[in-house]
Amino acid sequence: MTMRVSVFTEPHRGADYDTQLRFARLVEDGGYEGFLRADHYQSMGADPGLPGPTDAWLTLAALARETRRIRLGTLVTSATFRLPGPLAVLVAQVDQMSGGRVDLGIGAGWYEREHTSYGIPFPAVGERFDRLAEQLEVITGLWATPVGETYSFTGDHYRLVDAPALPKPAQVPGPPIIVGGRGPKRTPELAARYADEFNMPFKSVAETAAAYDRVREACDRVGRAEAGRAPLVLSAGIVVAIGRTDAEAQLRAAPLHEKSALPPEDPVVGSPAQLVERLGEFAEIGATRVHLRMTDLDDLDHLELIAAEVLPQLEAGR
Repeated sequence: MTMRVSVFTEPHRGADYDTQLRFARLVEDGGYEGFLRADHYQSMGADPGLPGPTDAWLTLAALARETRRIRLGTLVTSATFRLPGPLAVLVAQVDQMSGGRVDLGIGAGWYEREHTSYGIPFPAVGERFDRLAEQLEVITGLWATPVGETYSFTGDHYRLVDAPALPKPAQVPGPPIIVGGRGPKRTPELAARYADEFNMPFKSVAETAAAYDRVREACDRVGRAEAGRAPLVLSAGIVVAIGRTDAEAQLRAAPLHEKSALPPEDPVVGSPAQLVERLGEFAEIGATRVHLRMTDLDDLDHLELIAAEVLPQLEAGR
């Protein structure tokens, strides 16, 4: 089985920088491909997530200097949080700082509560997707502009005039862009036009397969292959609660039963063998990358268990 395995974390549940650094270093030492994190400013349940939020890109910039190999990125940055020009500068700089190890996951934004709490405008869903489309056009346009030339853009929401389009990321033409989600129409089209990876987060194999079919159809509609673009990487997010015993797995799954603003998910709760089986099912429908969501960043044993008993089986199957 050929599968790239990254770890996805949610520091807004409660994790300071030192906790994330310790976790990311163990991700690297354990042989995972990457450390990706959510970009949220507030927890999604009754727990306030002490000590409070950490900014995703500020954290990744620091991790870029304190790790050597793993990929670093967001699942996903909200287009409502930052203007596209400064975001392109920010991500390019972090990519340079990491030596070319950054992935930019970006979406329209959905969690209204954090916007209200921190004074961030939260337009209607149609406008949020319009803004996301323009941000993708601007970011990719800035990165692709040759050094010495300028970039201009006029849209309904953003206008850039003679931008120097600097700095350039270490990766050429830029960091891989991840677009994903459950939306049936605009999300597949945006992924087909702008992304390098399409991610279906935390749903069943059947639901994920249907999403992959929609994005493949979108790629055909926009002529992605005819334009010489590489095929989309298809990835899946999997919520995991793995244990050596059923009791240990159920203990790790306890936070999944708490009331949350998140939509229903399809976690793997059980043994390492059950996770290997699920990974095989995703591979059969075309996924070549997975992002394992681990709830507790203090639970280093969970990370080590999967590294010891799951990752070697994937290597053996190659």
